[in-house]
This record gives sequence, structure tokens and C-alpha cells, in this order.
Amino acid sequence: MKVNQVVAEWDDDARVWVATSDDVPGLVAEAETQEKLIERLRAMIPELLALNAHLVAHPAESHEFNIHWKKDQRVMYA
Repeated sequence: MKVNQVVAEWDDDARVWVATSDDVPGLVAEAETQEKLIERLRAMIPELLALNAHLVAHPAESHEFNIHWKKDQRVMYA
């Protein structure tokens, strides 16, 4: 089973998490919390894999995704 890789980055200006994936063509999702983003991804990923089956090597095998959470942290120094 292929595990699709998703990158979720925090947009400090918009105050949302933004998710994209090289494994899931067309995936762009945003949400205010990690929990809401996961909920959206659970709905969106299967739909996008079905719609873009011609672009994905094994769409029927893709039932899992792994999220890489990225959030920059600004640190002040003297």
C-alpha cells in the first residue's frame, strides 16, 4: 500500500494551515486547525485520486496519507 505524502505549512499571515502534495494531483487545502485540515484531507484525497487516476500510478492502493507539519518559529536575539 502506498502512503501518500502531504506537506502542511502554517501561513502566519492568513492564520491557516495549507496542505499540498506531490502524490495527490490537485491537492490544495487550508484550515484554521490541524484537526480541521485532517478532516478536509480525509474527504479530498480519495476524490482527487479518483478524479486524477490517470496521473497516479496506483490510486486504488492509496488509502493512507502522512502529513509533514511545518511551522516556522521566529526567535528574537539580542
